[in-house]
Amino acid sequence: MRKLITIILITAEILLAADKKQVIRIGHFPNITHIQALVAHNMSRKNKGWFEQKLGQDFEIQWFIYNAGPSAMEAIFANSIDLTYVGPNPALNAFLKSEGSEIRIIAGAAEGGAALVIREDAGIKEPGDFINRKVATPQLGNTQDVMCRAWLASHGFKVTQLGGDVIILPTANPDQLTLFQNKNIDAVWTVEPWVSRLELEANGKIFLEDTNSITTVLVSSVKFLKENPIIIKKIQEAHKELTEWINKNPAEAQKLAADEIMEETKRPISPAILQKCWRRIKLTSTLSFDSLKDFVNKAKIAGFIKDTSINLSLIDKTNE
Repeated sequence: MRKLITIILITAEILLAADKKQVIRIGHFPNITHIQALVAHNMSRKNKGWFEQKLGQDFEIQWFIYNAGPSAMEAIFANSIDLTYVGPNPALNAFLKSEGSEIRIIAGAAEGGAALVIREDAGIKEPGDFINRKVATPQLGNTQDVMCRAWLASHGFKVTQLGGDVIILPTANPDQLTLFQNKNIDAVWTVEPWVSRLELEANGKIFLEDTNSITTVLVSSVKFLKENPIIIKKIQEAHKELTEWINKNPAEAQKLAADEIMEETKRPISPAILQKCWRRIKLTSTLSFDSLKDFVNKAKIAGFIKDTSINLSLIDKTNE
């Protein structure tokens, strides 16, 4: 009898071990500039996961949602996630903060899709009109926050975290729309779909569109990269193939993205807004090294990076 019980227990342990999958934890934001993540996440919800199919049945993808980059980087530091779609500045900040020990960029994801939107009745006609104005960004130190501060500084404004010539208000994207509609802020520097929502739902006007800058990259924790080099290669390839599929199947991809945004924000996104913002974004799986260097310079102007002589080849692992 004891022998039979032992055999049953051993068999059960073998079966459990066989069923155990390696979990890969990926973060992203509910923004259209994170299209690949939105589409893949929604596929996972429908048991048709893109990464799951590419990696094989021994893997499980768990998705985590953040409002902006700094929060996602904190999750990387805390070992709460393995990879995340994020803007370039939080990735660079995390790289510098950890002295290169925590973060690596493994793929590009999106360019463009960001803009400075003003209230039509704010009386802003030229850069000089931003004096003493209130401008919202998604989060202190996120990519749009850096771009906003660098642009204002390039026009001679003194901007600090506590005030200055222009008041920068880091505010979650959904709250920006309400503040904008209630005339509590004069402008917003943000990303899609919020740019288009500000235009169509709050009569906002595009003052400046950021069409070429890096908006989103895919990063990995160094720990996960070192422990899983073969898996990283498969994820890079799956991301590339997903990007190509989305570019070839925009209608189907838009439906998946809209479904996922509804799941994550509990707010529907209209087809008109989705199509409008879709045209502003360039999807890619590669990373422009020159664009990355340009962004480092802007981060220095904005006061988030002190030294622009950092070896960017250490953070860029897109071609390895």
